Amino acid sequence: MDGKKLEYKGEEALKEIENITKKADEVQQNLLKRILEQNGETEYLSQYLKGLKNIAEFKRTVPVTTYKDVYPYIQRIANGEDSSLITGRPITEMLCSSGTSAGEPKLMPSIAEDLDRRTFFYNLITPIVNQYVPGLDEGKAMFLNFVKAEMSTPCGLPARTVLTSYYKSKHFKCRTRDSFHDFTSPDQAILCKDSNQSMYCQLLAGLIYRHQVLRLGAVFASALLRAISFLERNWVHLCNDIRRGELDPLVTDPECRLCMSRILSSPNPALADEIEEICNSSSWKGILCHLWPRAKYIEAVVTGSMAQYIPSLQYYSEGKLPLVCCMYASSECYFGVNLNPLCDPADVAFTILPNMCYFEFIPLGENGSWLMCVEEEEEVANDKLVDLVHVRLGCYYELVVTTFAGLYRYRIGDVLQVIGFHNQAPNFRFICRRNVVLSIDNDKTNEEDLHKSITTAKKLLEPYNALLVEYTSHADTSSLPGHYVLYWEIVQHESDTKAPTPLDTKVLQECCIAVEEELDYVYRRCRAFDKCIGPLEIRVVEAGTFEALMDLLISQGGSINQYKTPRCIKSNTALKLLNTCVKASFFSPRDPTWIP
Repeated sequence: MDGKKLEYKGEEALKEIENITKKADEVQQNLLKRILEQNGETEYLSQYLKGLKNIAEFKRTVPVTTYKDVYPYIQRIANGEDSSLITGRPITEMLCSSGTSAGEPKLMPSIAEDLDRRTFFYNLITPIVNQYVPGLDEGKAMFLNFVKAEMSTPCGLPARTVLTSYYKSKHFKCRTRDSFHDFTSPDQAILCKDSNQSMYCQLLAGLIYRHQVLRLGAVFASALLRAISFLERNWVHLCNDIRRGELDPLVTDPECRLCMSRILSSPNPALADEIEEICNSSSWKGILCHLWPRAKYIEAVVTGSMAQYIPSLQYYSEGKLPLVCCMYASSECYFGVNLNPLCDPADVAFTILPNMCYFEFIPLGENGSWLMCVEEEEEVANDKLVDLVHVRLGCYYELVVTTFAGLYRYRIGDVLQVIGFHNQAPNFRFICRRNVVLSIDNDKTNEEDLHKSITTAKKLLEPYNALLVEYTSHADTSSLPGHYVLYWEIVQHESDTKAPTPLDTKVLQECCIAVEEELDYVYRRCRAFDKCIGPLEIRVVEAGTFEALMDLLISQGGSINQYKTPRCIKSNTALKLLNTCVKASFFSPRDPTWIP
């Protein structure tokens, strides 16, 4: 980061946060100047700046963009053209976003200095939490971290997730073993490409160190719950390994076996008995506290779509462990930190760090009018954008970033609300992703993609003179793994010559898999490879169900003139109505196709 040190610790880290937030406007202006000096002669910027590299010209001429706008440049670089198309530094890798474009993951350009910025960001977290939870340096963290399958672009650039990039970098491998980085999981287990073997070894290590663990966590709440489900299925094997001092032969990865042999060095029947007694309980309520009695909190993303997992985490911790959500980040850039980490999950807000990238915001109004979001296809006038320090308390905005790696006035797609300020830097509450209606894990399915997939699937009903008259959806996380549920109201009509052929189970099962095959790459990967999403379900409801749904929602304050069937249901009352009208339920008979 331009020669600045990465490993801020303790009071030094907190002072750095104060320094950059007190002069947030100055930091932002200087950062944009450096971006323009470094990248002003690129093919992309030069067409607008015409040799000028000042901020006023940038704001006047460079347009607001979406992925569709920058994709042609990214594709050219992926195919072997020079990085100077968009950035003055060599692009070292492409980061696979959880967003999608034409059914494929978005590829975000990344330069070497981006890893420096992310490392600086990570090293602020423990000093922040230590203010509220002292003594973390006296034990270990059972953080479950995983890598994803890597790809390569046609010219050989690595294409991988932002976390895989970090775990494989020198910043992670050569890190200082302080309290933030003292994981129970060996690096080799984290880097294992087989998610089941990785999960097994990381849980085994966490159980072996159970009396030293002071904090539990994963990046996303869904991943931690997936680990609990895995533990329920495998605790007997894990206990046997501890009792015998030998790793189960089903773990075949050589690196995993080598690293675990150092941890599982001798039989420990007493520890195995402790764990067996806890796991053999008739109820797993509070299991996290029982297995890791010194744990002080759970760290995971619990905002946005992950908020649906809060009740489950509270059940497994008996509500005794605070849920800590530390950071706000994406593949494009890292944004902000939670300076009040022990707050209620509903009150989580992130202070934007002004040295991460250049931030601008599209105003979406106040008092709920943010619902009228600016559509991705709609052009946004340059003079509408607001700088970081000029956002207004209580107002809603869509986030726009300019990065060193070649994204300029790029719409992230996140809707945020300003709830306060830390010095000059605003505190934002994450509201939602624009137009995302369904999400279980890393998947983000928007209304358009859902509609397209259902349009394809419903054609399978036509030979039976059946018509899909209405539908909605729900992300069901009541069981693990969570899965998509579609509520379909189907009407069958008689033909001129005969009564309609009844719809059998096979037809509706084929409709399920047809929907899944049309959903995006990330969903299909989560289903077929990561196994973090269960088979899609279609629940066929009785005739008139959607009229009853409309009556219900209008009675709750909706307008009959503006009523549209919601394409995703989150209201418990509405879900109860739908579920009482279900006639039959069908699941996908197989995994959708997925090619890494």
